[in-house]
Amino acid sequence: MGLVDRIKETTFGKWLSVSFGKKHVKIGIYGPPNAGKTTLANRIVRDWTGDIMGSASEIPHETRRARCKSDIVINNGGSTLTLDVIDTPGIATKIDFHDFVENYGMGEDEAKRRSKEATEGVIEAIRWLGDVDGVILVMDCAEDPFTQVNITILGNLEARKLPVLIAANKIDLENASPATIKSAFPQHPVVPVSALTGYNIEGLYGTMVRHFGRRRPKKRAGAAA
Repeated sequence: MGLVDRIKETTFGKWLSVSFGKKHVKIGIYGPPNAGKTTLANRIVRDWTGDIMGSASEIPHETRRARCKSDIVINNGGSTLTLDVIDTPGIATKIDFHDFVENYGMGEDEAKRRSKEATEGVIEAIRWLGDVDGVILVMDCAEDPFTQVNITILGNLEARKLPVLIAANKIDLENASPATIKSAFPQHPVVPVSALTGYNIEGLYGTMVRHFGRRRPKKRAGAAA
């Protein structure tokens, strides 16, 4: 049995077969910079296709344009589903080019360009919220979850009534504390994972079945550009 065939038998595969009763599912991966969004997107996409979403970096705002892997065709039990995964730029309330110069050794011109593109990326990420069926919100569980960014993102998602699942990422770090995230945001399911090592990814998929599967998709006013 090949890798894709094995994945089809996972709870994620079963979720895809029943989610929303639809043939097309769009899941946006959101979060602050360097929370591990692209690493998680890469793991999901690689599992299904052997491909990756894009490159990750320790420098904030490596992803400055939304990236989408579309038309990932899943055949399961005679049914065919198409999965779109959208890896969005990191959400930030402030982007200052001086941070790139002082903390990452960039030249001023490069830092200004990165800052401008990152700001545009935040706007694009918010626009994509009008075209997704659910959101996996990635938080670094080794960091304090009570940040303006996390609270702003959740407020936006709740206002739009989008199903939200919090992936408490980087559980492999010594100072990780997913319990702190659970205490901070008890209104949403929180799943501790390591997108880097694959720890508890099956647990994440199982929660997706229970959380997203019982909700109907919202009606879309239009697709994102």
